[in-house]
Amino acid sequence: VQLQASGGGLVQAGGSLRLSCAASGRISTPYVMGWFRQAPGKEREFVVSVSKNGLTTKYADAVKGRFTISRDDAKTTATLQINNLKPEDTAVYYCATAPDRGPLFDYGDSNEYTYWGQGTQVTVSS
Repeated sequence: VQLQASGGGLVQAGGSLRLSCAASGRISTPYVMGWFRQAPGKEREFVVSVSKNGLTTKYADAVKGRFTISRDDAKTTATLQINNLKPEDTAVYYCATAPDRGPLFDYGDSNEYTYWGQGTQVTVSS
């Protein structure tokens, strides 16, 4: 299984980016797709997750109202629309998959994720 993250870049504060994560290969069980980010000198932190059917999402408080995750009809690509970017959003963004354990499960723990992409850099200038 491979995850390919793309869409990062350098933008000014207030700008927008769209990140994509495409999964290839065979994942035998339904899976949640999630995004994490890691800023220099900081630990990796949860950003958002989306269920296989795209109906259940969870957002970190820091990104609510600015980030929107969606999943394509084939369920193999997750797109993260980021609006009103702030300098504190600067980080490497990683996508990952976790077994879908239902809508009440906490997908904020990176240890629950099995496959990880290579990361895409997002840099926001002030």
